[in-house]
Amino acid sequence: MKWTSFIALYLICLTLFSQSDRALFQYDTVKKATIARTPYKLFKSIPNNSLNVSDISNYQTYFHQPPVCQGNTGTCWCFAATSFLESEIYRIGQLSVKLSEMYFVYWEYVERAIDFVRTRGKTYVDEGSEASALLRLIPKYGVIPATVYDGKPAYRKFHSHRQMVVEIKNFLEYVKKHHIWNETYVAETVKSLLQKEMGTPPKTFEFNGQTFTPLSFANEFLQINSFSYFRFMSTLSVSFYEKHELIENDNWWHDDEYYNVPVDTFLKIVKQSLINGYTVCLCGDISEAGYDASETKTAQIPLFDIPLSDIDDASRENRLQNATTTDDHCVHIVGYTQLNNGTYWFLIKDSNGQTFDGNNSGYRFFSESYIKLKMMNILVHSDAARWLLEKIIK
Repeated sequence: MKWTSFIALYLICLTLFSQSDRALFQYDTVKKATIARTPYKLFKSIPNNSLNVSDISNYQTYFHQPPVCQGNTGTCWCFAATSFLESEIYRIGQLSVKLSEMYFVYWEYVERAIDFVRTRGKTYVDEGSEASALLRLIPKYGVIPATVYDGKPAYRKFHSHRQMVVEIKNFLEYVKKHHIWNETYVAETVKSLLQKEMGTPPKTFEFNGQTFTPLSFANEFLQINSFSYFRFMSTLSVSFYEKHELIENDNWWHDDEYYNVPVDTFLKIVKQSLINGYTVCLCGDISEAGYDASETKTAQIPLFDIPLSDIDDASRENRLQNATTTDDHCVHIVGYTQLNNGTYWFLIKDSNGQTFDGNNSGYRFFSESYIKLKMMNILVHSDAARWLLEKIIK
């Protein structure tokens, strides 16, 4: 591109920005096929935070445990869903209990290995999963407090699963190559690989002077009902107001219990849940020019992307189909605020390591436009969406 054309494009972009946006070129790095990291310039929108949406005191907040860093792992799905579950336990029974994220991660790896055998090597194996995994894991494995299982070696300050996952994937490739389709053998071998990095979860434990199993702790003490939670998505690729599969690699077990709704309804579920005292587990895309990871910790749609009035089912679907919207991160919405212009912003509890740098450690701030265009699925208690479920459940 000639410099004259480049300058013209830059000036056009600047004229599109509102007073709440500014733009700059900043350096970032990209991982090449050679594994070498080469600097490149990335166009970013950095919002002018004159509306002070980064002030937590401006938000109506709900009970949640303090933010926890996921470390060097791809397990945001579990940190977000566990945080959501902790808030639900408090909302329903006024019990403040910090749960073990790694307990769910441990059994998710085991379940994935078993499915790998059952599908003869077709199951997608990696660190990511979906928040709805907890709804599948809890009835089978229960839950345990973080105080009895932290899932990492004593010498580590933060979790680190990179090498462990490489070993698991290499082993499963060996299984596939040699057709070792023995569920028990594969599950026990994966458990041995997990044990080196995560240890082994206890079968019984003491809590508040009582002895529990993970299942009795979930069912009798915490009284968790996994069937009380519903997930929603929004896409034009399938019919609205029906359950469908979330087509995503991380949905490796092909969960098809996602109600598909129009995007305005999708956003309304989020808003109404928070207004009525419920928190929301949220998964979607954070690889965006309007996602400021360090300065303001805000996420909004810059006007050089799309005018906010044009965000609808079609513009959302376009980004889903061309893969500029992907499901790469899960977070927990724990509060909201409404600006004078009627726009909603949401307080996000985030386990990503970058979130713990600077101010507001462990939190970010999402605009409603960002959720509407870039978030892929949500998990809420049935009562939070009762106004909708009563219309669509036959």
